[in-house]
Amino acid sequence: MRAIGRAFVSVLTSLGLCLFSAGGLGGELRRTMIDRPAGERMRNVRVSGISTASPAPPQPTASAPAVNEREAQMLPVSALPPMDVLESAGSALGGGQDEPVLETTIEGGIRIRNETQYWVDAAQILAEGPGLELPAEGPQILIIHTHASEAYTQAGLDRYSASDTARTEDTQFNVVRIGDELSDILTAAGLGVIHDRGIYDYPSYTGSYTRSGQAVEQILESCPGIRIVLDIHRDALGSDGVVYKTMAEEEGSVASQVMLLVGTDESGLPHPGWRGNLALAMYLQNAVNSVCPTLMRPVALVPQRYNQQLAPGSLIVEVGSSGNTLREALAAIRLFGHAAAPALRALVAEEE
Repeated sequence: MRAIGRAFVSVLTSLGLCLFSAGGLGGELRRTMIDRPAGERMRNVRVSGISTASPAPPQPTASAPAVNEREAQMLPVSALPPMDVLESAGSALGGGQDEPVLETTIEGGIRIRNETQYWVDAAQILAEGPGLELPAEGPQILIIHTHASEAYTQAGLDRYSASDTARTEDTQFNVVRIGDELSDILTAAGLGVIHDRGIYDYPSYTGSYTRSGQAVEQILESCPGIRIVLDIHRDALGSDGVVYKTMAEEEGSVASQVMLLVGTDESGLPHPGWRGNLALAMYLQNAVNSVCPTLMRPVALVPQRYNQQLAPGSLIVEVGSSGNTLREALAAIRLFGHAAAPALRALVAEEE
């Protein structure tokens, strides 16, 4: 019930904030909410960057160097266990477990790891482009976390009270922190971002996608200009008692890798727009790969739809895995955000 309450507050807050830009009723709502304590107004949702300015995209900044305990090895995609094995291992890996942690760099590039029976051509999809346009004004991008309590291996000063293995409600240490970082980067690039910081997977993991899906639907209803929904997670990679931590091999940065995941209708649930989502994923994959050639794992194409039928540009973004540290994940999302932001800005419609 706590997660449902948070989602309700989150949606009401975003509805009020979207109305602000319309004046009239929005102005009255704004005056009413200003009289309320700040903690009530902004408990879960943050809206930022709602402007039409087009500043020069910020340049990537290198994270502080760190020492790797073992040399990263290149692990081809075929060497990893099947996707369903990796996903089912998620709740038992990372965050102080006794299993050995092995660093690996998964070869990515412009590739699709196709877990479906559909035929797709990465080169053709990339050549056709994303076919998506962002509005010039108002919120354009929604960042949300279906599994917000997902956290990383505790290290250094990054210590948290765990609600489960590699999970915490503390938003300074779970994937909500990763969303905060990406939101700041995209906002600095002149994009309008809504970040839903609600926790939908605690205290009950079951029903997480139902709860987050309801929040997405209500936010989209109140902010119809949103064209991209990014559901940020962290992965869990492991097999035969070994936990893998993904590591990019970018000079000057100790960072995890990032994976874009696209759902389809192969599970039997309607999802007619999945090819459009895949086109956006390949567009972003190419943009990031051109700047950071080892950051991205192959795009994953899977049978389940994961709420991605709700908006035309919906993607899951997996930042690192349970074996990674928070610092490695933050370094990865900075690299990803700075490389992806100019590509997203290029999709904004010109003002008439």
